Amino acid sequence: MAQAISIQKLLDEFERLPGIGPKSAQRIVYWLLNANEESAQRLASAIVEVKETVHFCPRCFNYAEGEFCAICTDERRDQSLLMVVSEPRDITAIERTHEFSGLYHVLGGAISPIDGIGPDDLHVKELLERLANTEIQEVILATNPNVEGETTATYLARLIKPLGIKASRLASGLPVGGDLEFADEVTLGRAIESRREL
Repeated sequence: MAQAISIQKLLDEFERLPGIGPKSAQRIVYWLLNANEESAQRLASAIVEVKETVHFCPRCFNYAEGEFCAICTDERRDQSLLMVVSEPRDITAIERTHEFSGLYHVLGGAISPIDGIGPDDLHVKELLERLANTEIQEVILATNPNVEGETTATYLARLIKPLGIKASRLASGLPVGGDLEFADEVTLGRAIESRREL
């Protein structure tokens, strides 16, 4: 009976994780039960270690293990280019492209009046302080292409332009390999607006 309670507790904890439903939680728990104790200890140890060592970078609000994150301390990065994203996971997606070599600033969300999130709830003040004290010449607003992301990008662009710093927005449109008939109106409209000469 005690083992059944501990299994249920573990199932409940895994189900609380984003993207893990009851069946996925069950697969993970049964894998752990069949794995050797060393594997389970490694997993537990890795979870504890990440909680103890990872914090937000005080400069850009990305995840960091040292005083600053690895991107902020990399002198090879373009110090004149800053990309503003909503969450640290957005940095991971952009870095995978190997197309951006500048710095980042993480807002910690997006403006959403419905959810009670305003500019004061984000790292906007820190962004403006950073722009005033660095050699940044262009800010790329890479918030999500939804209502909240567009609202946030528009708000930030209004604050950045008077500083004499170029503010740009990521182009958005049709995915490669996508069919026009399946594109929604907003995506298709963006693709038309962001068209380029061949």
